[in-house]
Amino acid sequence: MDTKGRLIAGSHNRNEFVLINADEVARVTSVKELSGQICQICGDEIEITDDGELFVACNECAFPVCRPCYEYERREGNQACPQCKTRYKRIKGSPRVEGDEEEDDIDDLEHEFDIDRSDPRRIAEAMLSSRLNIGRGSHPNISGISTPAELDSASVAADIPLLTYGQEDVGISSDKHALIIPPFMGHGNRVHPTPVPDSSMTMPPRAMDPKKDLAVYGYGTVAWKERMEDWKKKQNEKLQMVKHEGENGDEFDDPDLPTMDEGRQPLSRKLPIPSSKINPYRMIILLRLVILGLFFHYRILHPVNDAFGLWLTSVICEIWFAASWILDQFPKWYPIKRETYLDRLSLRYEKEGKPSELASVDIFVSTVDPMKEPPLITANTVLSILAVDYPVDKVACYVSDDGAAMLTFEALSETSEFARKWVPFCKKFCIEPRAPEWYFAQKVDYLKDKREYEEFKVRINSLVAMAQKVPEDGWTMQDGTPWPGNNVRDHPGMIQVFLGHNGVRDVEGNELPRLIYVSREKRPGFDHHKKAGAMNALVRVSAIISNAPYLLNVDCDHYINNSKALREAMCFMMDPISGKKICYVQFPQRFDGIDRHDRYSNRNVVFFDINMKGLDGIQGPIYVGTGCVFRRQALYGYDAPVKKKSPRKTCNCWPKWCFCCCFCCRSRKKNRKVKSNEKKKPKDVPKQIHALENIEEGIEGIDNEKSSLMPQIKFEKKFGQSPVFVASTLMEDGGIPRGATAAALLKEAIHVISCGYEDKTEWGKEVGWIYGSVTEDILTGFKMHCHGWRSVYCIPNRPAFKGSAPINLSDRLHQVLRWALGSVEILLSRHCPIWYGYGCGLKPLERFSYINSVVYPLTSIPLLVYCTLPAVCLLTGKFIVPEISNYASILFMALFISIAATGILEMQWGGVGIHDWWRNEQFWVIGGVSSHLFALFQGLLKVLAGVNTNFTVTSKAGDDGGFSELYLFKWTTLLIPPMTLLIINIIGVIIGVSDAISNGYDSWGPLFGRLFFSIWVIVHLYPFLKGFMGKQNRLPTIIIVWSILLASIFSLLWARINPFVSKGGIVLEVCGLNCD
Repeated sequence: MDTKGRLIAGSHNRNEFVLINADEVARVTSVKELSGQICQICGDEIEITDDGELFVACNECAFPVCRPCYEYERREGNQACPQCKTRYKRIKGSPRVEGDEEEDDIDDLEHEFDIDRSDPRRIAEAMLSSRLNIGRGSHPNISGISTPAELDSASVAADIPLLTYGQEDVGISSDKHALIIPPFMGHGNRVHPTPVPDSSMTMPPRAMDPKKDLAVYGYGTVAWKERMEDWKKKQNEKLQMVKHEGENGDEFDDPDLPTMDEGRQPLSRKLPIPSSKINPYRMIILLRLVILGLFFHYRILHPVNDAFGLWLTSVICEIWFAASWILDQFPKWYPIKRETYLDRLSLRYEKEGKPSELASVDIFVSTVDPMKEPPLITANTVLSILAVDYPVDKVACYVSDDGAAMLTFEALSETSEFARKWVPFCKKFCIEPRAPEWYFAQKVDYLKDKREYEEFKVRINSLVAMAQKVPEDGWTMQDGTPWPGNNVRDHPGMIQVFLGHNGVRDVEGNELPRLIYVSREKRPGFDHHKKAGAMNALVRVSAIISNAPYLLNVDCDHYINNSKALREAMCFMMDPISGKKICYVQFPQRFDGIDRHDRYSNRNVVFFDINMKGLDGIQGPIYVGTGCVFRRQALYGYDAPVKKKSPRKTCNCWPKWCFCCCFCCRSRKKNRKVKSNEKKKPKDVPKQIHALENIEEGIEGIDNEKSSLMPQIKFEKKFGQSPVFVASTLMEDGGIPRGATAAALLKEAIHVISCGYEDKTEWGKEVGWIYGSVTEDILTGFKMHCHGWRSVYCIPNRPAFKGSAPINLSDRLHQVLRWALGSVEILLSRHCPIWYGYGCGLKPLERFSYINSVVYPLTSIPLLVYCTLPAVCLLTGKFIVPEISNYASILFMALFISIAATGILEMQWGGVGIHDWWRNEQFWVIGGVSSHLFALFQGLLKVLAGVNTNFTVTSKAGDDGGFSELYLFKWTTLLIPPMTLLIINIIGVIIGVSDAISNGYDSWGPLFGRLFFSIWVIVHLYPFLKGFMGKQNRLPTIIIVWSILLASIFSLLWARINPFVSKGGIVLEVCGLNCD
């Protein structure tokens, strides 16, 4: 799509569409400049033919008429040019009419319809051609491809039989029968509903009566099956020939020759956890369940009468903890690992001397606020994408600027210029990583290139400094044109193609991947659905421009750390055996710039290396919002392909009466199933080609005109009123229609990102990213799994993506607050996994995982109460457990040992260190009593009272170096609950020790249990205390804490000993006399 390097802005609702020349003299041009001439009859633009020439209807006077008007005039009018009155001649690709001269040198069947028979994509192209290039939607399209609704008896040659699906048609004579293409001749078991010739046919089509059985004509008979068996046998013989003779170095150029043996192997495989690790783990889980049962049996039957309230509260909390542990534990029952084979992928899809057959990938980068998401970080992410190890013509990078910031636009312009030098440098030296900031941080000696990158950083930083002060009249572009996004909440949609259009290449003359800037339209009064709405806008605009079958979405701060990441994903997506049912491939999140001790568990290693591996063994990992490669068709809400079950084998060794009983039972079940299926409403056909056939066939019982409109209306209700986009959803292998003009595609691209496009459609409900929660990632992955898809977890040896995480305590708590709030929103919505999605493709253990992901904020209340109980017990002298017997001691010890053993075995098979595991446990308590608690109340207020909460973008780390933000203290109300818990537990410890010192030796025994639980709380909250107190002039926080504790204890001991007070004999008292 050549836009001549200009910014496209417009609004479909306001009928605005302009090009802004940012690099020439200031002027605004209309869309006419993109197309050349305008039809003098209908006012539409005139198409460009496949030869690159403007369509000319009349060869005598060249009067500007578009192809649809030309064909309409030939079919319905006087067949003459309006200007010179010369009779129109038939042009290649147009249907014949009466009076056309016979052309002996032209095959009418081929040229009349001008269909590329080798490309099945043309069928879908026929649907949208009327939208792209003609004025009357009911007329034949410009490329000569008649859509199914346009075919009638007048436009079809007399010798072409038509398919009537067994019913008589008034417009078709009785001598025209069905055209049936044999299933082994190019298109499987599909019957063509249109007279489309097939390039694989070696004989002319046979006219057949649809009322007769196919076996009459030789299809489906024994002879046909024997021919198929012979063909398979020849294929196997050729494969054996390759195996035995391939060692001599001979090359075989037989088109029917199957792929080499290595290329036929699977592109990936599962690596189950060794039984020596997983079996003891499962035994410990079962043993822990038994111990929990005995523990609760003892706790319930032994209440504490003098502290009944404390006992009852503790038991309720413990029961909830046990239930949440079960939800978290059992989805980890079948953990697996995976291994990919990139060499097999290349061998299968990248043959030497031939174009690459790897699938295209559209990559989405989302950003909102350039002040919180520095443009330099976004630029590094974009550069790593453009330099990825993948065919350049298969990669398109879309940057969504949801804040319509001119700073982001200008930074992207600078990035596209620097990419012309950076991309060839990366591919020449095969460097890793390909984000320059992190590559040069490795102290690599490439001084020249580093100097150019430093100059690039200076230009970006100068743009940031300039953007700090906004002019009163708003920003203006280099040509003086006002920036369309000056009003962030009221601006048109904007599209700019920076790279990928004609003439823009790198410094070595090589082609570059596409780089496209997109800012969707925003108007007051519309709900734009935050990030999920921006991602859906990218899905639509990418379908118009490039329409790759696979999508990758990354946050602006997550760069590609492994240049082969896309190939890793394609090993799963393009696997011919298992790839068809995979909806997405999720990569783990890895982070840079985190302190060595990972104080606030930013790496989240336990979740990514233990929980996600467990889910991969069930139905796949949940979607975590970034670093995920999607199948586009899965995002469109289609069901996963269903694998047909092979017929059951019978055994003749059973008695006949047993076989008869089984047969009767099966027949009854079958009859019941048939009856139930008749009652059920027909579901949407998951196969895209079936959906296309529905559009072609129409609805029976309605006249031809309505039958062609009804299915189209159904698709528009689902996907929106863009025939171009609707047709793209039917292209399973992707691609854009041929012959479409740049102007038409650009207008459609602006149309699909307009703010009102999603109204009265299924976007955000069944299609695309799902709305209704700030954590749209969980909801989107859940809906896909409910449609029967499965996902895959890919962990390459070199991390595929790396990003930045908030290392400051307040920012980290706000990030966790947003995640928990999204879970609460899902919990209180109709998409809650507790009651949604039964009877579909979601597996029970996968449902357990989703339930756990939305109910975990509820744990904040029992956790807060349970962390308060130790301090209450120390202050009151009561305890939640009666006097412990030997049996109770064994139970408590067994429970703690089983908890420790489960953690140790998880760390063993998950490859997680004890330090990461312990940090995860600590932050589970910190986040549970702060962020999760506030999220629960905010979610209840939002759903029940309608009080909305603002979405806060997490600040990304800038180029500050070191860990300056780690010690930065930012006050927030989230700090109040954990600080309160910490203070009351420290006070409880001090008072408990003082009471024990005052009351003597006998009181130390009961004190031990209370002290143990209170210190357990303090130890878990220690990272919070460290972040709360900050750096404290480089004095370690641990010294301050222990100084306070020890000073308090020694003070109490001193008061207890009191050497100035006599312990026996005469009591010394002050006499009160003044001796002076």
